[in-house]
Amino acid sequence: MSIIKLTPEEQATKLEAVLSKYKGQGQKALMSTLQQAQEIYGYLPLPVQRKVADALDVSVANVYGVISFYSFFSLKPKGEYAFNVCLGTACYVKGSQALLDKIEESLGIKSGDVTEDTKFSISSCRCVGACGLAPVLLVNDDVYGRLTPDEIPAIIAKYKEEANV
Repeated sequence: MSIIKLTPEEQATKLEAVLSKYKGQGQKALMSTLQQAQEIYGYLPLPVQRKVADALDVSVANVYGVISFYSFFSLKPKGEYAFNVCLGTACYVKGSQALLDKIEESLGIKSGDVTEDTKFSISSCRCVGACGLAPVLLVNDDVYGRLTPDEIPAIIAKYKEEANV
């Protein structure tokens, strides 16, 4: 997977196009606007939240509430390879915390952080809806189920090879 990096000027131009499309539409356009803004920036920093709120005539608190409620929105940048460990009940009972600990140890960062080279990030969520595969790890769109901590180094090595790290 390769991410096309836009310059700040290109990001601003693309965001302005999105915002002009939904200007003044309020709450009904919020989800779509946030999804498109996140596609542009990779996450939703506060300045972008403010621009969305202004364009849609909603409060920044409302924008933040939606972003923080839905797990697919991010307030922090994500790596090119985003590791997401399910900590929902089924996964947790089957050892997902140990998976998360092993990933953190292997990548040298904590959950919620991104590596210095922006290649890898780690996050967790409450449920991915694949309880029968517990414990579950998502790496971008790849799903890994019924994992043990011993399998983590090989998974990380695969993505490091792809990333030429």
